[in-house]
Amino acid sequence: MKNIRKIRVALETLGCKVNQAETEKLARQFIAAGYRLVPADTEADIYVLNTCTVTHIADRKSRHWLRTAHRRNPDALLVATGCYAEHAVKELSQIEGVRLVVGNTDKPRLVEIIENNLSPNSMGKQHTVTVHPLSGTALSRNDIELTEGMFRTRTFIKVQDGCHNFCSYCIVPFVRNRETSLPAGQVITEITVRQAEGFKEIVITGVEAGSYNDNGTDLTGLLKIVLAETAIERIRLSSLQPPEITEDLLELWQNPRLCRHFHLALQSGSDGVLKRMHRCYTTADYASAVSLIRACIPDAAITTDIIVGFPGETEQEFEEGFEFCRRMEFARIHVFPYSVRKGTKAADFPDQVDDKTKKQRTDKMLALANECIRNFSRKFIGKTMPVLFEQKEYNLWSGLTDNYIRVYSQSEEDLTNRILAIKLKSVFRDGVSGVL
Repeated sequence: MKNIRKIRVALETLGCKVNQAETEKLARQFIAAGYRLVPADTEADIYVLNTCTVTHIADRKSRHWLRTAHRRNPDALLVATGCYAEHAVKELSQIEGVRLVVGNTDKPRLVEIIENNLSPNSMGKQHTVTVHPLSGTALSRNDIELTEGMFRTRTFIKVQDGCHNFCSYCIVPFVRNRETSLPAGQVITEITVRQAEGFKEIVITGVEAGSYNDNGTDLTGLLKIVLAETAIERIRLSSLQPPEITEDLLELWQNPRLCRHFHLALQSGSDGVLKRMHRCYTTADYASAVSLIRACIPDAAITTDIIVGFPGETEQEFEEGFEFCRRMEFARIHVFPYSVRKGTKAADFPDQVDDKTKKQRTDKMLALANECIRNFSRKFIGKTMPVLFEQKEYNLWSGLTDNYIRVYSQSEEDLTNRILAIKLKSVFRDGVSGVL
């Protein structure tokens, strides 16, 4: 590059781990094309927001971020991509400063699209790029460090996209591509590249990761290949569905490289609500999957998502769901009040729950979520566990055990991206405190 100053690009992600994986890939493409990545809360020449639209709150956050970015630099090129951009082109285009709205289908070509929309003298200089997919070339640690926090200690690899379940509340099947799976060979290449870059943990993710299928190789088969053909120290899975939990899958956790953490989206602990949601299991099925995990993998963390205030949810159904969550003894619960998504079946259901009731139920479920974090963390006090440290916050280093306990520890050393044995001392914040 012969630029006097590299064009500064700020990337921000809202939503799920799939979005995080896609933003990470975009970051690599921008670096390969000669751009300079800067933090999302600083002045940039180009702002790119990878949006989420799973709730109305996510939509609102997207609009707020874009307006804030415009105020930060009114001359910047403002770009919205992702799920919200897939179905709300007109709405996003009307936000002051937004010049490009790019849906999920064209997201892989985003760097090229942006380049085609830069004028020859855009931002005061000539800028010509060649986009590289970075399919087999590792970034240097210097490249990674110069991205000012864009890359951390965990790296996300999207192995699957799309969903055909059409749960009654969910807009995702309408804004994501048809179901596709990344060939196993490409998964191995990506992991090998990330390991060469120095990453210690990969997160294998997908819109429906459990439905991965590469010419007959399912998720269990993919994990076997990953364990056999890579040496990355930690492998973590993103969300699965209860019917996808099998003995063959769990047997792989005899290998300690697989993190003892399972995110099983429950959505409701009431069978009546689950039926109206068009979920593919009952509470009995869910409890059976949880029991199987705990029988095969002691000390595994099980985390979940819960929607409260679904249309028609009675007080009795909410209490049934609340007690079911208590019995499951989750490590963490992510709580969402139901959000009407236009075009989904539930948007037209009768007996929509009022906002006041949603708020009351959300607060009660959040209190249980905090209780679950404390109770799960307390089980490991006094034990020594390996922790992958990520960053320093408020004079404390923060990292995760393989079973998803947040650990805080003091050290004068730089612990970034190091896996260290930590003795867990006491419940602290959203996890535990510990010492080297």
